[in-house]
Amino acid sequence: MVVYQTDVVMEPDELEQPIFATKAHVFQIDPETKKNWIPASKTAVSIAYYYDSARDTYRIISVEGTKAIVNSTITPNMTFTKTSQKFGQWSDARANTVYGLGFPTEADLGKFIEKFKEIKDLTRSAVQHQLQSGGSEINGTTDANNSSPTEPSQHRQFLHQRTNSLSSLPQGDVGSLRERRNSFTQGSNNLPQASATEAQLKYENDRLKLALAQSSSNAKKWEVELQTLKNNNARLTAALQESTSNVEEWQKQLAAYREDNSVMKKKVAEMDQKGGGGANDRTEALEEQVQQMQVQIEQLRGANSIKDEELEMLRQQVEDLSSKETNSTTLQAPIQSLEEENHSLSLKVQDLQRLLNNSKVTQDADSRELLSVQTQLGNKITELYELHEQIVSIVKKESTS
Repeated sequence: MVVYQTDVVMEPDELEQPIFATKAHVFQIDPETKKNWIPASKTAVSIAYYYDSARDTYRIISVEGTKAIVNSTITPNMTFTKTSQKFGQWSDARANTVYGLGFPTEADLGKFIEKFKEIKDLTRSAVQHQLQSGGSEINGTTDANNSSPTEPSQHRQFLHQRTNSLSSLPQGDVGSLRERRNSFTQGSNNLPQASATEAQLKYENDRLKLALAQSSSNAKKWEVELQTLKNNNARLTAALQESTSNVEEWQKQLAAYREDNSVMKKKVAEMDQKGGGGANDRTEALEEQVQQMQVQIEQLRGANSIKDEELEMLRQQVEDLSSKETNSTTLQAPIQSLEEENHSLSLKVQDLQRLLNNSKVTQDADSRELLSVQTQLGNKITELYELHEQIVSIVKKESTS
């Protein structure tokens, strides 16, 4: 038996607040049999829902003494199942186990289930909100990565000199440079949005590929099961036909032996009526033959009864297989629908791949155009700076002269 490692206390953080609490007996599924329940608590313990405002997550936590016996983060895919009037269970994929709760009353179980559904809906809404706001988060991450924490002092000094030199230019030139800078900034801001769209397309592509693989594996598994049922049905049908033919032959032999027995009895009766010593010998011989025939008849009757039982068992098996075959025919419709869904998903994957390639091509073109604009802008600024230096030198010469 595997011992659960729950000696470390996972107490709620200060940012986590309890939103619902009750008492119940806690159980965990046996990891070896996957059928039996192992008590995780000696008595009814407090079990509560906690909300983490920092991470925007919900957890089910139960602590007995200094040991955390339940620490389960609720996800949109979780399902709480009511298996009896006072007992319910849910599966936690992260903890790789199944938790079970035994409540004092059915009303407590109902309240716990209602709260579980409510929190599950809130979790699903939070995940959808994160997916919708994924573009803005990616933009912020990109800007943060592009900005360096510290820059060299020489580069800062060069920027200050360039700013001072531009301030001495005429207002018209300064305005044109500002317009180009704004257009350059707008072009650079479009790149994170394109990367956000690309990330969203990649996410949708991966999700559809996963759904397609799962549907294909389920369809193949059902096809194999259907073929196995058909093979078993054919094999048992052939065995039933063979047994039926054997029973008919044995019944014919039994009828022939009965006729021979009746004939021998008639002959014995006739010999008894005629009398005589030779007749007695013949009678004894005929009686021995009759006894042998009776023994054979009894043996055939026993074999016939055994074969009748086997025939009845085979008939029941054929009926069971026919019912399974009807169930398999009902499975063909879901298999066909899954195949159609697989086809549609593959088409969606192809469309998303095409959109992803188009977005990459567009992003590469925008990047090249942005680099060319940046190069031109740098050249112009360098030319202006050199012109400014020449003007300053000329002014200094005139003032000294």
